[in-house]
Amino acid sequence: MSPRIVAVQAGLDRGWIELRKKLASPWELSGEVWPWIIAVGVMYALRDKNVPGTDFSIGLQSVPGIVGMSIIYTGLMGLALGLTTDRDDGTLLRMKAVPNGTIGYFIGKMVSRAGITTASLLIILIPSVLLFGDLQVDSFSAWATLIGIIALGLIATLPIGAVIGAVFGSVQSLGLVMLPVMGLIGISGIFYPITAFPEWVQWIGQVFPVYWLGLGMRSALLPDAMAVAEIGGSWRHLETIGVLGVWAVIGFAYAPVVLRRMARRGSGSSVKETQPAVATTAA
Repeated sequence: MSPRIVAVQAGLDRGWIELRKKLASPWELSGEVWPWIIAVGVMYALRDKNVPGTDFSIGLQSVPGIVGMSIIYTGLMGLALGLTTDRDDGTLLRMKAVPNGTIGYFIGKMVSRAGITTASLLIILIPSVLLFGDLQVDSFSAWATLIGIIALGLIATLPIGAVIGAVFGSVQSLGLVMLPVMGLIGISGIFYPITAFPEWVQWIGQVFPVYWLGLGMRSALLPDAMAVAEIGGSWRHLETIGVLGVWAVIGFAYAPVVLRRMARRGSGSSVKETQPAVATTAA
């Protein structure tokens, strides 16, 4: 068995262990899922507000977008935060000493973050199915589309989180990323149809995976009649797969390179310098 395969297997085992530890801790798990419980309440409050030009509520239209947003926050940003924290406390430095340790670490983080994100998605989807009777969850094709988009969305966005975590030098500086992420979510049709924005804003939103995640979720969960609120009046399945697929290829090609470079730059002295900041943040 090649060293890389051994590293991948070790990463899968590490990710499963991290996931079980997180799920077994109600305190840690609550910190991951409480924003989505609030989001479900907001969607329910908007159930009587209709999407312009349709008879469907904004609350119903927002369910798929919130699902897509949870992948960005819990998955992408959660991985970025975890990687930055591990670099500050020396975990990544220890991985550097293990043959192909960076690969195993990357795989492990991908697995654990994917599991936590899936738990968050269930917290959104289960009550939403009960609250919104018009969600299309009564067919195999809808579930197949939903599962496929979730899987492709995780593959497309988690490597981006790894790159962000590797590029930014501390947990504090990582907070700067939240501002553009929030702005991107705002123009990506999560809470309001993207067709309501100026055309140049629509083009910006379509460059990034957030919009396509929401569109893919809407195509799986909403009635076909609601496609009238989308660009071109269509769910654009092929475009969704294509854009998310491109982001996945770029992410998996670039993330390991960035992580290896970051690991090479790491040293015991650099970890020691970050300890006071880590301790202050924890306090």
